[in-house]
Amino acid sequence: MKIKLSIIAIIAGLGAFCAQAQTTDQELSQNISLATSNYALYPEPTQKLSKAPAGYKAFYMSHYGRHGSRYHYDAKDYANLYNIFAKADSAKVLTPLGKSVLERFKQLNDRAAKKAGDLTQKGVAQHQGIANRMYKNFPEIFKGDAYVEAMASTSVRCVVSMASALEELRALNPKMRIHQEASKSTVHFLNPYNFESANEYANTKEWQAESAKMYKDINPYTMMKKLFTDSTWVDKFMDVGTFYGKFYEIQSSMQNLDDFDFDFRDVWTDADLIARWKAQNAWWYSVLGNCPLTGNKGITFAKPLLKNFLDEADRVLAMDSSADKNAKKNLPKATLRYGHDTGLLPLAGLMGLDVAKANTSDIENLHKVWTDFRIVPMAANVQWIFYKSAKKGAPILVKVLYNENEATLPVACGITDEAKAKKECPAAPYYRWEDVRSTYLKIAE
Repeated sequence: MKIKLSIIAIIAGLGAFCAQAQTTDQELSQNISLATSNYALYPEPTQKLSKAPAGYKAFYMSHYGRHGSRYHYDAKDYANLYNIFAKADSAKVLTPLGKSVLERFKQLNDRAAKKAGDLTQKGVAQHQGIANRMYKNFPEIFKGDAYVEAMASTSVRCVVSMASALEELRALNPKMRIHQEASKSTVHFLNPYNFESANEYANTKEWQAESAKMYKDINPYTMMKKLFTDSTWVDKFMDVGTFYGKFYEIQSSMQNLDDFDFDFRDVWTDADLIARWKAQNAWWYSVLGNCPLTGNKGITFAKPLLKNFLDEADRVLAMDSSADKNAKKNLPKATLRYGHDTGLLPLAGLMGLDVAKANTSDIENLHKVWTDFRIVPMAANVQWIFYKSAKKGAPILVKVLYNENEATLPVACGITDEAKAKKECPAAPYYRWEDVRSTYLKIAE
């Protein structure tokens, strides 16, 4: 029997390995829409969640989610690219394809620019779907007159993302009590990053040398020949590198829009998109990843957010163990936070999650071990699920979901009481809260 079980385990392990062995390049060849960096669409989860350990039930959720699908963030980019094509048209240097692109950018400048950065209906649907699955996966958390605390970054797209999720939860349970806010008082942990600060730590000589290698496979002039008939005009009136980068971002954003029936795939080849994505992926890694070439600084921006997760859990657990009935009446069953990729991306790295823990100086091969589209697609999220048992003295357990799939944590069992833990060590993805707290408290300080 032991031999049979071992063989079964080996086969299962090999199956899991093969599933994970698909390379990023293979993924991109099957789904080029992933080569869009943080504009990638949210992948609905396919993993079946494990059952809680015997005797345990979920009783609290702590969450952070990126806003859902949005328009490209900067109206000036729509205007600038449209104006380049309009000027080229006046100079009679547009190819037939260039004229077609001009018409498309005119529509974007007329309509999309007015909604720059706004949530789309795809973004609304993403957060409704996530909230629906939260409710169905953990009904014991959201039952009855459950009290939910929700907060959002003051960005409108984050507020509407929060509203979309809460609307779904209230539809599922009208008795639910919800407190929601978007306040400057929470910005320090919901939206802790300032891109200007990257200039202070991310432009090291080591990084610049590696970053330069990422552009060796990028040749914007191949595209210029498709769009413009006069290379002299191009060099005189355009910053080709900036044009190419902004065009990449706008093309990447098109899959998130629901009121346009076109994109620019007839301009961009798969090879162009993949090469430009690899450079974009590397840039994200340098500013907000666990990148040794920039001093591993990026992930530290999530320390206030991680500390908030710990503090809120301490508050909820203290209220839960209190004899004060009034305190228990307003015991939060869920803490829901809505923010940005700049909050979630470093948090995933700071927590040491498999999806974001890579630490490498080999930037040319970074995409094989660290991919922004897996970490911060639109509506990406992390959920900490807390479990308790009716058994006296049983430890509180925690499970973490990343993009609604169970995650492995860099947490050893028995940190706080090794002797006691020998009888209490659960199997991953479940961890003792006191071990999780001890591990992450040291990291968040």
